Amino acid sequence: MINVERIPSESNREFALRFLRSNIVTLELKPGQFLSENELAADMGISRTPLREAMIDLNKSHVIETFPQRGSMVSLIDSKLVEESRFIREVLDTAVVEIACMVATPEDIMNLEANIKLQEFYLENYVTDKLLSLDNDFHRMIYSIADKDSTYEMKSGMMIHYDRVRALSLVTVKDNKNVNDHRLILEAIKNKNVEEAKALTKKHLSRYDIDKEEIKKAYPQYYKE
Repeated sequence: MINVERIPSESNREFALRFLRSNIVTLELKPGQFLSENELAADMGISRTPLREAMIDLNKSHVIETFPQRGSMVSLIDSKLVEESRFIREVLDTAVVEIACMVATPEDIMNLEANIKLQEFYLENYVTDKLLSLDNDFHRMIYSIADKDSTYEMKSGMMIHYDRVRALSLVTVKDNKNVNDHRLILEAIKNKNVEEAKALTKKHLSRYDIDKEEIKKAYPQYYKE
């Protein structure tokens, strides 16, 4: 289980939601796995009430399923929901990168560059959990540059479906091109080349279409029929 650091200002429910989302996205809590409320509450150091509230939130997003007399389970991967969440992300990410091209400062470019250098280091050393975290940070930074932090947070609930496949891709697809995609997107932002940045972002997000059969073949037990 990933140890999620508590943010001082967040409620127990918010912490439980973030804890569950992090462990579901990274597949520490696997698709099809039944959840023990007692164990999870103990891991988080909270009571079961806020944990249950967080699980209800995730049930509404079809990330957790609840069965009478059996308990709650991490939902299997639904290809339709993955595609829908990827579509939402493509629409938002291409709009946000356009703004970033116009407003990014030299300091913003430097911060994105630092992030990519870390990605390149962890790719070379094949540390997949760090790669996923840095990938998320890279895109979050572009939203921040565009002053769209709230938009990033609003889309994150639906993104769990797509993000689980991204995590599987890191350990399944041999020729991972994500880091190079990020470098090219950075160069487009740096050069204020809006059309290039948007095209590269769409290409980056379309890699799922290329990799999805390979991922599904490697992990058929994680997928909904």
